[in-house]
Amino acid sequence: MGDDNYSLSSRVFRILRENILSGKYAPDEELKEKTIGEELGVSRTPVREALMQLELEGLVKNIPNKGAVVVGVSEQDVEDIYEIRIRTEGLAARLCAEKITDEELEELEQCMALQEYYLKKQDSAKEMGELDGEFHRIIFAASKSRPLQNVLTSFHNYIRRARAVSVCVTGRAEESVSEHRAILEAITKHDGELAEKLTAEHIKNARDNIATTVHTSCEP
Repeated sequence: MGDDNYSLSSRVFRILRENILSGKYAPDEELKEKTIGEELGVSRTPVREALMQLELEGLVKNIPNKGAVVVGVSEQDVEDIYEIRIRTEGLAARLCAEKITDEELEELEQCMALQEYYLKKQDSAKEMGELDGEFHRIIFAASKSRPLQNVLTSFHNYIRRARAVSVCVTGRAEESVSEHRAILEAITKHDGELAEKLTAEHIKNARDNIATTVHTSCEP
């Protein structure tokens, strides 16, 4: 029973975190255990445990006489995460260039080809955002550093909405794809130093691009 309850709370946690990070739950919105439990078809216990975990991650906070409310990800959080990404994703790209397998390189090339394909299509912001995340995910995995992979994957989850905004801004998608292509070429040549440099520049450009547009959206 204990394992089942843990599994349920983990599932509820993932759903609630996704809803917060995607913007479905707005900042300061109250999260009621009973309502969430009814929506997800679970008891209040796994919901309560999931909310406790979300509080540890700083995504919700408990307010006396009110309960759990959404904190979300602030602009300062995004700025801090980008600063850390600049310093760490370059390292991941360097390790990737040194350790990537032929199979992983083929996977990265396929992802790159899809980005270039969707770049030519209109109304492809959703696909572009997903492929952008996939491109970085492959690099993290190919770095063969589990701690680095875990940290960077978490950061990407937290700023997913801001990254989507960045891709949507006029001209940024084209720039991002071009930057990805240059990074891929450096990785293909196993040039770790160049891959690190280009990746750091790529993250800086993405950060600068969302600095004044974090509240905009591609959606109609």
